Amino acid sequence: MKTSTKLLISVSTLLVALLGMPGITAAAEAPVIDTGDTAFIMICTALVFIMTPGLALFYGGMVRRKNVLSMMMQSFAAIALVSVQWVLIGYTLGFGTDISHLIGGLEWLGMNGVSGDPNAAYAATIPHQAFVLFQLMFAIITVALISGAFAERMRFGAFAVFVILWTTLVYDPLAHWVWGVDGWLRNLGALDFAGGTVVHISSGISGLIACIVLGRRHEAGIEPIVPHNLPLTMLGAGLLWFGWFGFNAGSALAANGLAGTAFLVTNTCAAAGAISWAGAEWLHHGKPTALGAASGLVAGLVAITPAAGFVSPLSSIAMGIMVGPLCYFAVSKVKSKLRYDDSLDAFGIHGIGGIFGALATGVFASTAVNPAGFDGLLFGNPHQLV
Repeated sequence: MKTSTKLLISVSTLLVALLGMPGITAAAEAPVIDTGDTAFIMICTALVFIMTPGLALFYGGMVRRKNVLSMMMQSFAAIALVSVQWVLIGYTLGFGTDISHLIGGLEWLGMNGVSGDPNAAYAATIPHQAFVLFQLMFAIITVALISGAFAERMRFGAFAVFVILWTTLVYDPLAHWVWGVDGWLRNLGALDFAGGTVVHISSGISGLIACIVLGRRHEAGIEPIVPHNLPLTMLGAGLLWFGWFGFNAGSALAANGLAGTAFLVTNTCAAAGAISWAGAEWLHHGKPTALGAASGLVAGLVAITPAAGFVSPLSSIAMGIMVGPLCYFAVSKVKSKLRYDDSLDAFGIHGIGGIFGALATGVFASTAVNPAGFDGLLFGNPHQLV
């Protein structure tokens, strides 16, 4: 009997020791796919995809009738070209193993090693491939946004080359700086929840440079160049607003409370931006316009993009109220004063709105909203603004 008891104790001790071994513990703690998070991210990916056709409608209604198809084709070309570029090299440059804090390595070239298992470094509860696809949608919409700055001035072949080169040489490294593990801006503590810097500042400033290099349209400043179909633009604005919920809420990379917060402040800031832009027009011209309201809501969406996971609903209202008149001033006064032909106001809305949003994040961010972030200026941390 004593022998049996000793044997039982020995076996029990061995089992406890085995269960406590590092290998067993590591296996138990390996990333596991959460079906709810995965479904949520796939839906958000589809929503972000809708934004690019929405942009095609938004821009298509704003150009002259003779250019509407070529303008819309540029957005659809961006979808096709960047989709291939991202799989071949774009994703690994943006999110691969860090090289000198500047660029990702080539271990995921051509999706080599990218499987359905989670990548714990970026999203531990969804398939790695789902994360790749979600980030692809950001790359697509970013380069498509730039086309508004030089609308009606670039041949399709030149635009196709521009898409590939700009995405590879500008977007991919910038995405690594801000979002990649060990990217230098990420290491500095830069807060960019859904792409204020990566998407909007980069596209806005690139658009400004492109429109200056290409020069003004022949008719610019000589005769009015008016939108040919504002209902088309309003429809596009509605699709952008709709898709932006996936853009910002999906950047939580999980179906959680932070995603809900991002969803709420996205809608609130967009609404406040539309109201404030329309109000600025009303004060300036005596009445608001449909194009102004559409532009204002996009400005609000741009401003909240870097801040969506870090600010409260009241802060998002303040941001929307401020960004509308700011972008309106940039579009109506600064552009004519400096005489650059930003055809569809890519810089005036995305560049100025993105810069404002990045700075406002440093002011309004709160760890009460997201403990993983930092407090901003209003909450006792002036260094975050810098």
